Amino acid sequence: MGGFFGVASREECVFDLFFGTDYHSHLGTRRGGMATYGRKTGFNRAIHSIENSPFRTKFTDEFNEMRGNMGIGCISDYDPQPLLVRSHHGTYAICSVGRINNSRVLMDQIFKENRLHFFEMTSGEINQTELVAALINQKDNFVEGIRYAQDVIDGSMSILLLTEKGIYAARDRVGRTPISIGRKEDGYCASFESFAYLNLGYKDYRNLEPGEIVVMTPEGVTTLSVRQGKKRVCTFLWVYYGYPSSKYEDISVEGMRCRCGEAMAGRDCMGRESADIVAGVPDSGTAHAIGYANSSGIPFSRPLIKYTPTWPRSFMPPTQKKRDLIAKMKLIPVHELIRNQRILLIDDSIVRGTQLRETAEYLLENGAVEVHARPACPPILFGCRFLNFSRSTSDMDLVARRVIAEMEGEDAGQELLEEYADPDSERYVKMVERICRKMNFTSLRYNRLDDLLAAVGLPEEELCTYCWNGRD
Repeated sequence: MGGFFGVASREECVFDLFFGTDYHSHLGTRRGGMATYGRKTGFNRAIHSIENSPFRTKFTDEFNEMRGNMGIGCISDYDPQPLLVRSHHGTYAICSVGRINNSRVLMDQIFKENRLHFFEMTSGEINQTELVAALINQKDNFVEGIRYAQDVIDGSMSILLLTEKGIYAARDRVGRTPISIGRKEDGYCASFESFAYLNLGYKDYRNLEPGEIVVMTPEGVTTLSVRQGKKRVCTFLWVYYGYPSSKYEDISVEGMRCRCGEAMAGRDCMGRESADIVAGVPDSGTAHAIGYANSSGIPFSRPLIKYTPTWPRSFMPPTQKKRDLIAKMKLIPVHELIRNQRILLIDDSIVRGTQLRETAEYLLENGAVEVHARPACPPILFGCRFLNFSRSTSDMDLVARRVIAEMEGEDAGQELLEEYADPDSERYVKMVERICRKMNFTSLRYNRLDDLLAAVGLPEEELCTYCWNGRD
């Protein structure tokens, strides 16, 4: 995933930029970067690895040395950014959030039309933000270039672009990722996470619409292009990605998760006679569990405490073995709350199936007598094509798809997969039963998609549900 933050101020912007960017650290653990511009100092940029230490500790020197009244910053799980680019548009800095599925096709097209080159990263891939910049540079101005890049990219792309005159902010063409604008007396900011600017003195100004391009200066925010068309906001923003204090489309993450848990409890047959406590896998499972507990009357408890000071998010490391190790190491058991307990355990989702299975086994090893799993979203049947939610290279990495392959073979078509996505179908019931046995749960019941969407509160046609039913 990743997140970004931009500031256009009449005064020095580095303080706001530093802390506003840092507030996005939950979205990525690979790279952090900032770029600033001031009339006297020009452009300045710094990028550091933040794999083994927090953003703030790596950018202390830049915090004291960087100058400027405008700047952009980025937390990334993959690409080093922001990049500093010199082109026929002049010098600019750029960062992006999204995913490009057709990068090879776009590079080949650029190679045919221009004698350009790209710097290959150590992974063998190119920096996708560099490719976005190359696409923008194909056109005569920034607005045409940004629109062109978003049109030809298969995937999604939201962009912050820092120039001498202002900051261009462009939301993905169907709004899969957010951009919120904050305002205070000295200027404006643009942020992936709406909460990131609240403690810096900004007030909510407005959200960019899907496909909207604006230019932000210390004096104001001007819309340069508006796209008419569908909206497809990533539903996983509320389920998993979002920090509890965030809101997207003005809908609270914490509030949505509580409503989601309430809906799960309303459909579930579990009561105080069947479970002793409700627990959430921290952090994103906690609010779902609170909602479930409040609705069901089963007491909420915290038998697992997340040790956050030194452990990064578990899905970020490049190997599954390391992800699993970190997921286990950062959860500390509270034995007094586990022994002899029938635990109803809520996590945000089951992806590959490894981590929640090991968490359940961990609870049983520490004295739990039953572990009933309740994922807060439906079975994931399709790997995300629009955001880097998972490093899965194949849909067969998903536990639900592996189980379907065991039952039907690996060539199950869309029509058959739609039947497995239907919670009222016989195939769905058999799939869940097999997943339950494979993962060693006492029982397993997924949240329903209709209840999940109702907890968000937006019309279904405005939400991306691709990972659950293959519809974008």
